[in-house]
Amino acid sequence: MFKHAIIPLLVGASLLASAPFALAATNLVYCSEGSPAGFDPGQYTTGTDFDASAETIYNRLSEFERGSTTVIPGLATSWDISPDNLTYTFHLRDGVKFHTTPYFTPTRNFNADDVLFTFNRMLDKDMPFRKAYPTEFPYFTDMGMDKNIAKVEKIDDKTVKFTLNTVDAAFIQNMAMHFASIESAEYADKLLKEGKPSDINQKPIGTGPFVFKSYQKDSNIRYTGNKDYWKPEDVKIDNLIFAITTDPSVRMQKLKKNECQITLYPRPADLKAFKEDPNLKMPSQAGFNLGYIAYNVMDKIKGSDEPNPMAQLKVRQALDMAVNKQQIINTVYQGAGQLAVNAMPPTQWSYDDTIKDAPYDPEKAKQLLKEAGIKEGTEITLWAMPVQRPYNPNAKLMAEMLQADWGKIGIKAKIVSYEWGEYIKRSKGGENGAMLIGWSGDNGDPDNWLGTLFGCDAIAGNNFSKWCNPEFDKLVKAAKNTTDVAERTKLYQQAQHLLKSQVPMTPIAHSTVYQPMRKNVEGFKISPFGLNSFYGVSVSK
Repeated sequence: MFKHAIIPLLVGASLLASAPFALAATNLVYCSEGSPAGFDPGQYTTGTDFDASAETIYNRLSEFERGSTTVIPGLATSWDISPDNLTYTFHLRDGVKFHTTPYFTPTRNFNADDVLFTFNRMLDKDMPFRKAYPTEFPYFTDMGMDKNIAKVEKIDDKTVKFTLNTVDAAFIQNMAMHFASIESAEYADKLLKEGKPSDINQKPIGTGPFVFKSYQKDSNIRYTGNKDYWKPEDVKIDNLIFAITTDPSVRMQKLKKNECQITLYPRPADLKAFKEDPNLKMPSQAGFNLGYIAYNVMDKIKGSDEPNPMAQLKVRQALDMAVNKQQIINTVYQGAGQLAVNAMPPTQWSYDDTIKDAPYDPEKAKQLLKEAGIKEGTEITLWAMPVQRPYNPNAKLMAEMLQADWGKIGIKAKIVSYEWGEYIKRSKGGENGAMLIGWSGDNGDPDNWLGTLFGCDAIAGNNFSKWCNPEFDKLVKAAKNTTDVAERTKLYQQAQHLLKSQVPMTPIAHSTVYQPMRKNVEGFKISPFGLNSFYGVSVSK
């Protein structure tokens, strides 16, 4: 519980039902959709985890301007890039304090040692802290940064130099991403000495606008505003509470009753009611996102001894052309989705608009299955997300529609789902069959779609198709290794055509993002990356 001079705040479905929040202007309750897997941003890849950690507790050397893809200084006030684009020298901000909590009191301010700890932990599996708390850093490796960062050096307390092996045109944007959140080396040393290194994931310490207080799985996360924040104008909330509410209809009820002041991802069917409520406002913008089906192309799906039908191109082509996309968009997105034909949204530079979908053709799909030797009644699993996302407002309904579509061509799809953290963990391990998933762009660069989702380096991470095509990988890496935008565009467009021809995925839709909130919430900006940031946000009386 918060101990605050105004009033203790009660969070939880049962408490909320009997005792609505008594809100002061400096308290904000956000009805979130799921429990984070932890609070160490480097370990995770989902918006649920980043909202709860990187967007609240931490900062990065470079950061994205709130509501924008523009990179601005963060914990580094500036950086110098060598003429060969292989060396980046960051000049660190002075006077930045790490959080003081009941479990840690820092004795010094942020400096170069913290940057070295953060990145060397991801780079070096033999680092003492990494050996004591072995974990993976999927984003870091998905993007090939573990191979491309040759070394990180401390020049002095306020200067750090990164040396790359090859040019990375998106390096500054990548450093603004959440996996690059800066941890406290002093706190890590304390945890190592105490034999509790895993506490870095459960009792986080950062430099960000909010200080972690407590977490109750499937119930709530509590934070207090950081009174020592280096950018004090961004901290306008004394108490920030994530009220974890998985049911979208319950989130809607809580918002209407002022039990929370902001929520996310309304169901399309609820849009009208939100818009008509005089106490609410609902800004929206075109989503920088993609909802899609990933086909696991491994010869055998992990945990099964049977050959995987989706390892065959003709099977993937058949599944793809049997999907009635327009019907899904009409039913699931209800006017808030646009047909997707490519592996990135049309607003992403280098998007190739010459790429077209295979026409919807169940009869041809049946013929392809026959040619592939697939018997009628063959069973596959279809994984359906347990949470709403901007790119998929109702995965359960979509899965049921796909099940019916594929049933018409003789494929029996068994729908599978897990709790969100388990869903991601198991699918990264290769247990998934066909899988409903999606992506909201992280940094405005094409590599964040093509490399992060379909590159060979991402096989154990966000490449849920487990598709590794050397020709595709070569194109994407060549594009990343030049700063010439015209050349990058040409290479990325070749990669898009190759990806489309091999069908490791079926793009479904790009959706409009709606953000329902109470009318007295001020300063909230919709993120192009599908995240929820509360720094700079206030609640008026």
